[in-house]
Amino acid sequence: MCGITGTISQQKNANELLLKAQKVQFHRGPDAQNTCQHQVNQWYVGLGHQRLSILDLTEAGSQPMASRDGKSWIVYNGEVYNYQEIRKDLEKLGHQFRGQSDTEVVLAALEYWGIEKALTRFNGMWAFAWLDGRSNHLIFSRDRVGIKPLYFFLENDYLCFASEVKTILAMTGRKFGLNYQVLGEYLIQSLQASSNETFFAGIQKLPAASYGVVDLSAEVLRIELNSYWNLPAQDFLELSEAQLIEQVRETFIDAVRLRLRSDVPVGVLLSGGVDSSSIAVVMQNILGKDAQLNLLSAVSRDARYDESPFIDIISKHLGCPTHKVVLDFQPEQAFDYLEQVCWFNDEPVGSFANVAHYLLMKQAQSLGITVILSGQGADELLCGYKKYLGFYIQSLVRCHQYLKAVEVLWSFWRQGTILSQFSWGEAKRYLPLYLQGAELDIRGSNLKEFAPPRVGLGSEMTVQQRQYLDIQRFSVPSLLHYEDRMSMAYSREIRVPFLDYRLLESLIPIPIDMKMNKGWTKYIFRKSMEPYLPTQITWRKDKQGFVNPQGEWLKKDLKKEVINYFCEDSLIFTKGLVNRNNLLFKYEAYCKQKGKQGSIWLKEIFNPLALEIWLRKFDTFIL
Repeated sequence: MCGITGTISQQKNANELLLKAQKVQFHRGPDAQNTCQHQVNQWYVGLGHQRLSILDLTEAGSQPMASRDGKSWIVYNGEVYNYQEIRKDLEKLGHQFRGQSDTEVVLAALEYWGIEKALTRFNGMWAFAWLDGRSNHLIFSRDRVGIKPLYFFLENDYLCFASEVKTILAMTGRKFGLNYQVLGEYLIQSLQASSNETFFAGIQKLPAASYGVVDLSAEVLRIELNSYWNLPAQDFLELSEAQLIEQVRETFIDAVRLRLRSDVPVGVLLSGGVDSSSIAVVMQNILGKDAQLNLLSAVSRDARYDESPFIDIISKHLGCPTHKVVLDFQPEQAFDYLEQVCWFNDEPVGSFANVAHYLLMKQAQSLGITVILSGQGADELLCGYKKYLGFYIQSLVRCHQYLKAVEVLWSFWRQGTILSQFSWGEAKRYLPLYLQGAELDIRGSNLKEFAPPRVGLGSEMTVQQRQYLDIQRFSVPSLLHYEDRMSMAYSREIRVPFLDYRLLESLIPIPIDMKMNKGWTKYIFRKSMEPYLPTQITWRKDKQGFVNPQGEWLKKDLKKEVINYFCEDSLIFTKGLVNRNNLLFKYEAYCKQKGKQGSIWLKEIFNPLALEIWLRKFDTFIL
C-alpha cells in the first residue's frame, strides 16, 4: 500500500509539484519516495510514488516502475492478491520478470492483455495510473469496491491526481468552494463518501470499478470514464443449504488465504464478533497451530462498552495472546484527537469511533504489525445491521406475506438479538418522510437547496438491491474511507477479505432468509464457520461496534467545549451551513434525553461539531 500522485500540463514543472505532494502524503509511503517526468506530444506527465514496502522489499519493487522496454510506466497503490497465479500465466506466455513484486505483474498484465481484460483478472484492491507510451494514453483505475482512493482535479489544460484530497489542495495551491450537496448529506443524513464528489467543489473521485482514459494525443485534456464490473444480475443458483454453507466456507477461506501474502508481519483486528474471529481462526488454519498470530483488539475500562470477555474466548481458543489497546483517553483529549483525525481523514469524521481506530493503528505501528486484516463489509454482505430486518419486514409486507413477516419478527424477538438494540433516533432516516414526523431544521441558508437521497428501501427495490446500494454508496465507501486514512496515518495496510468480489457475487443475490433466519443475522456465514469457532462467538447476540460513551460525553463532560464550538462566529454559522438557534435548541433537547431514548440521534449533534473542527483545519483552502 502506498501513495500515488501525478500531473499533466503544458508546463515543465511536474517535479516541483510532485515534491509538494510527497511532503503531504509522506505518511502513506515512508519507505521510499520517487518521481519521474515524461513528455508526450505537447503534454508533460509527472508521476510520483510514496512507497510502503509490502511485497518484494528490494529496489526491484520501487516505483514509478518502467516496463522492460521503457515505453510504459506505472504508479500503483494496493495489492493484487492473486498476482502469483497471474505471474505464472504470463511466464507461460514468455514474459520474464526481474523481481517478486505484484506491481511488476500488474504492469505486465496491462501491457499484454490491455486494460479491460487485465482488470477482470485482478482480485484485490488498487488505484493506479498507467502511462502507456505505445498508445499515448494515461489510464487510471480503481478496484471493484473502491477500497483504494484516487482523487483528481481537472481544469482547462491542467490535471492532477493523488491518493488524498489534501495532496491536491497542496499541488494546486488554490482555494475551492464547498460542495453543498455533500455537506448536506453529511449534516442531515450522516452520509459520507456516498458519491464521486468531495467536500471541495471541483475535486472528484475516480469511480470504483472503473477506469479513466486521458488521450495525450488530443489538444484538450479530458477523462473518458468506463465501467469494467457490476454485480451480476443473476438468478439465485439452486443449491441446498448444506451446499451453500460449503461454498461460502471455501470462498471465504480462499479470500483470507490470498490476503496473507506479504513479506512483512500480518495481523488481524479482533473485536470478539463472528466476522473478525472467523478471519483469525482461518488464518491459524492456513498458517498452522504453531504460527504466532498478531491479534490486535480495542478494549475499554468501562464494562458497558468492553468486548474483552469475548476477545478472551477467541484468544484462548486460538492459544494466542491478544495485544489489547485500552481506549481510555479522557474527554478533554477528545478535541485534540478529533483535530488530528479530521486532518488525516480529509473530511469530518463520523464519530469518536474514528479516534479509536486511529489509536489502534498507532499501537499496530509500535508493535511492528504492517498488514492488518479487517472484517469490514461483512454486515453489508450478510445483512448484519439492524436496518436490514426492517427492510426484510417491509419487503414481506409489500408482497402481502403478512404471516411470514410476523414469524420473522417473532423469531428475532424470541432470540433476543436485533430488536433489543432498536433506536428510533437512528432508525428514522430510513423511513418515508411522512413517517419521520416533524424535525427541527438546522440547515443554514446555503443548504436549503440540498436534495437528500432516499436511503430507505425504494418502492420497487429488493433487499438484495438495497444491500448492493450499501456496498456501492451508502455504507461501505465511508467505512473504507476512514479505515484507509486512519491506517495510513501510521503507515499500516488494511485488507478486507469479506469484500473479495467472489463473495459479493455469490452472497448478495442469495435469498434473504439465508442471511436472516431463525432470529439470527448472518445465518449462512455463522453456519459456515460453526465448526471453527466457539459456540459463544458463533451465536453471539450482543455484538457492539467500536462503541464508547460519546453520547454521555456530549451531554456532560464535553458540554462546555461543545458550546464554545457552537459560538456565534463559528464557521458552520458564518458560512451559512447551520442555523445556530435551531442547533442549540436541538442540542439542549438532546442533553435531556436518557440514554438512547428520544428522537434525536447522537450524530445530529456530533456531525455539526466535527464539521466545525474540519472547517477550521482546512479553512485556508476554502473560498
